[in-house]
Amino acid sequence: MSHGFPGFAIRWLSAFALGAVVSGGVLAADARTVEWPVYGLDSANHRLAPITAINPKTVGKLVPKWIYQSGVTGTFQATPLVIDGRMYVSLPNSHVVALDARTGQELWRYEHKKRVERICCGPANRGVAFAKGKIFVGTVDARLIALDAATGKLLWDVEVAHPEAAEESRNSLNADDRLKDAKVSGASGVGIASAPLVFEDRVIVGVTGLGYGLHLDSPRAGAPLGAVVGLPGQFGGIGFLAAFDVNTGALQWKFDTIRHPEEGGWEGEFRDATPDGMPLNRNIAAERAGAEKHRNAWQFGGGSIYSTPALDLKTGWLYFGVGNPSPQMNGDGRPGDNLYTSSLVAIDGRTGAPKWYWQQVPHDLWGYDVTSPPVLFEATVKGAKVEAVAQASKTGWMFVHERSSGRLLYKSEAFVPQSNLFAQPTPEGITIAPGIGGGVNWSPAALDVSRQLAFVAAMHWPTQYSVKEIPAEGDKPAVPYYAAEPSQGERWGVLAAIDLKRDGKLAWTTKTPQPLIGGVLALQGGVVFTGEGDGNLSAFDSATGKRLWQFNCGAGVNAPPIAYVIDGKPYVTVAAGGSAIWGYRQGDAVVTFGLPD
Repeated sequence: MSHGFPGFAIRWLSAFALGAVVSGGVLAADARTVEWPVYGLDSANHRLAPITAINPKTVGKLVPKWIYQSGVTGTFQATPLVIDGRMYVSLPNSHVVALDARTGQELWRYEHKKRVERICCGPANRGVAFAKGKIFVGTVDARLIALDAATGKLLWDVEVAHPEAAEESRNSLNADDRLKDAKVSGASGVGIASAPLVFEDRVIVGVTGLGYGLHLDSPRAGAPLGAVVGLPGQFGGIGFLAAFDVNTGALQWKFDTIRHPEEGGWEGEFRDATPDGMPLNRNIAAERAGAEKHRNAWQFGGGSIYSTPALDLKTGWLYFGVGNPSPQMNGDGRPGDNLYTSSLVAIDGRTGAPKWYWQQVPHDLWGYDVTSPPVLFEATVKGAKVEAVAQASKTGWMFVHERSSGRLLYKSEAFVPQSNLFAQPTPEGITIAPGIGGGVNWSPAALDVSRQLAFVAAMHWPTQYSVKEIPAEGDKPAVPYYAAEPSQGERWGVLAAIDLKRDGKLAWTTKTPQPLIGGVLALQGGVVFTGEGDGNLSAFDSATGKRLWQFNCGAGVNAPPIAYVIDGKPYVTVAAGGSAIWGYRQGDAVVTFGLPD
């Protein structure tokens, strides 16, 4: 049996106080203490809490226990940690607070001072890590910071990526005054959105936003992003995952998410279909003809890290997704498959050495980043046990791979509608589903070991892809560009249960009024939780998908819920702060629920 999937509930041992990251244990469900010590609850990213007191019969009794208002309003995507009775929460703009997990009382607060004001990708931070008495947070200005977990005192602060590395890109993107007339804005830059991961003596973190590019402004305040724009040119940068010493912050290794020429190059095989056989409608001949002219395009290739890796403690391997290439959507100047972008990647967590990759979308033109955190589990394929890694994709499938080789074992049934998938943009515009948002965006899935069900929070939000042009003006030639704009059709969310016993058949799907962005929590008692942009946190029956309970938190619930037990009392907590990019109401609250005393 895989180390990451015990057949019984989880005990969080005192090893966590020493900085170890474990994914199994032996404590019976509903013990007097159940913690949430790492981003995914365990190193395998299961998000399955060993709690049975909250179940389909009792979940309707949940009531608010405490509400903490941080005073920082902004896109709020954090997974809180709960360790030794304390809750550690990263706030928008990389501030961090420690709270009493029983009452919500603030114990200490770290206020982050950004070194640059123009950040690339918004204020959101998805969580912190804990090890050896320290709290680690990656910041919006691409720094990694260690805090004393007892006091919040700053212990060390290191630069992960230099913000000015994006300055040339920013200037090239914004130099043309005609972009202002087209209501195009935005910037390239670099930050850290994902929660760090601690493995042995290393803090591992990935950068986000190199090559972020531009967008069309929304026509009204509070509305979703108007469009994402892909312009031709050499701008963006190189994304990477890196490891730093827990005690000093010294760099230990760095893995670039663009494959360098000396490693074989990022052009790849010039595939005309995805590895699972979906046609990509590429003009391979034209790409090959332009390969020499654009041989340095890899230097500006992008490849952001949006989520925390899964960790196989037995091998020390890390599994993580990589974002789309840059320039986004516009592939004219980046011939080839653009490795390792839009891929699931495995590397050695001790050295950063690559092990394998599987590119979901070669030469990505649609923004199909591999963003949701991978999950490790033991699959049964044709009667044989296989240690596997699964990833819920933006394209609408969950891909399940052999963990040692990357070989595709199977992909699930599609959990969202799919139409015109991988169609090329047109001047008239073509509507594609899933659109640029997914499918499953960065939202983490949950995996119920005993039921062999994976739960994903997804969206149906079709996108119109089109080819547009900034008109010629004086001696400035016309500039063609690509735009991905939300379609005017109906949109909704999908909470889906994927049956891992039946090679990814859908056990059930539940349609929600709001597209789902935030993530899933599963409880061993047989309920799953997810939130919506209208402020509702809801609980569903794990077996049927029936909605059992709902509470409106006053702002968009666009963060993953967690659960824990203190003094024998179970709690469910979620950050309610909305999301600007989706147009969901913003707030500043951490809301905690429990059963009546």
